[in-house]
Amino acid sequence: MPPNVAVRLPTAEELEKYALRQWENFLLQLVSSGFEESTSEPFSPFMLKICQRAGLLSLRENEAPRLTENGFQFLLMETSSQLWQIIREYISTAEDRGIDAADLISFLFELSFHATGQAYNVNTLTRMQLKAVEELAVLGLVRFQQGMKEKWFIPTKLATSLASNLSDSSSRKAAEGFVVVETNFRVYAYSTSRLHSEILRLFSRLEYQLPNLIVGGITKESLYKAFANGITGEQIISFLQQHAHARVAQRIPSVPENVTDQIRLWESDKNRVQITPAYIYNDFPSEDVFEAACTYARDIGGLLWEDTKKRQFVLRSESHQEMREFIRRQNVASTNRK
Repeated sequence: MPPNVAVRLPTAEELEKYALRQWENFLLQLVSSGFEESTSEPFSPFMLKICQRAGLLSLRENEAPRLTENGFQFLLMETSSQLWQIIREYISTAEDRGIDAADLISFLFELSFHATGQAYNVNTLTRMQLKAVEELAVLGLVRFQQGMKEKWFIPTKLATSLASNLSDSSSRKAAEGFVVVETNFRVYAYSTSRLHSEILRLFSRLEYQLPNLIVGGITKESLYKAFANGITGEQIISFLQQHAHARVAQRIPSVPENVTDQIRLWESDKNRVQITPAYIYNDFPSEDVFEAACTYARDIGGLLWEDTKKRQFVLRSESHQEMREFIRRQNVASTNRK
């Protein structure tokens, strides 16, 4: 350890807890985007852009960012896969932040071969590298340490895992099991993580929370809210199965069949009726004019319904302007022929 770093460097356990806390904070910001009453700190501008580019968040004008279907699927992935997806988008947005992408890739490759827990002097970094390290610290890839005179950065296991997948992924996955679902749709989550609480709140109604236990229920209303946010029934079922508590994970199935069947049924009920903005066209002067308009509507992909006997059809609203122009041209051509 360099003598002027500090009194001591963080232990391997402390460094791992720091990395986990930073990464969970990032995921918490992401999952909290699914709620209007989010209490998490907002994303930094560069992280918001990365999540948008990755398709994890959707951002409409005058609206807060919303978690997408891809965003929920992202939450189900292994940490190493999540990290690679974010780093890939981080590199693709480099030039927008005034950073050369080739230099950034080279530095990330170099960083992945640094020793975990070893302190490195920030004075050895270029301006680009220092900016990258500051941004990566938000995700928990590095931790800063103030020395007696100088500042140092310490790579965490997240940084060094960029070069290779961690070999303990299977054991880590088993350790993450925390959910028990009962046949009465009650959900018990044995966890102290706020992130787990927020994820469950995306598709269930939380009733109360103890220091190490979250209790809630899956209801029709809570699922309809999830479906409206782009979360699918299969994603919810997959999440419950992948994170089943150890005492139920060995059951077949780990989530009661009546619960999974009902989730799929409520989703099919929700999708049974779809509202599509449209216009109805009628009162055509002749069969030829009606057929020409119908054919054009099919060609542009806007036809929803037709009734040849009554000479009327329904057109998608986005095709309305094209159809008006077509009918106008038809009227002009008919007038010229006369």
